[in-house]
Amino acid sequence: MQKNQLKQFISIGELAKRSGVSVATLRFYEEKQLIWSIRTNGNQRRYLRAMLRRVAIIKIAQVVGIRLEEVKQAFSVLPQDQIASKQDWQNMSKLWKSQLDEKILTLLQLRQQLDWCIGCGCLSMEQCPLRNPDDSLAEQSSGAHFQRILLALDQLEQKQA
Repeated sequence: MQKNQLKQFISIGELAKRSGVSVATLRFYEEKQLIWSIRTNGNQRRYLRAMLRRVAIIKIAQVVGIRLEEVKQAFSVLPQDQIASKQDWQNMSKLWKSQLDEKILTLLQLRQQLDWCIGCGCLSMEQCPLRNPDDSLAEQSSGAHFQRILLALDQLEQKQA
């Protein structure tokens, strides 16, 4: 590697220091294929400086509740053989917009339900949308844990009929 090419790469320690995450976290991200490195002749990791942006995006994603698997999926639209352009990053961010909108809506609904439930005070397994969300069998039994049994019984009854 030529000297000017070496300037494009940083050590794992420098990446950790500049990104504000630990070396262990960087190794974890690499294991999860969110970032990558090359190895020197001495088997030391060297990262493209562009990995700083990836690490920053990972940290921001975690703050807003995006799972690492979703980050990996979003990163899959970025080029692997060159530094991502501004347009590449914009294309990637479009993937998250609908996910974030959905999370915001869910949190707003949760906030509304929480006010209702605390006012109600019951936190009933039969009716509470927080304790037992989307329980389609609430009228037949108490609690979501009975759903599989009731569905199996329903199927058995249908076969016998």
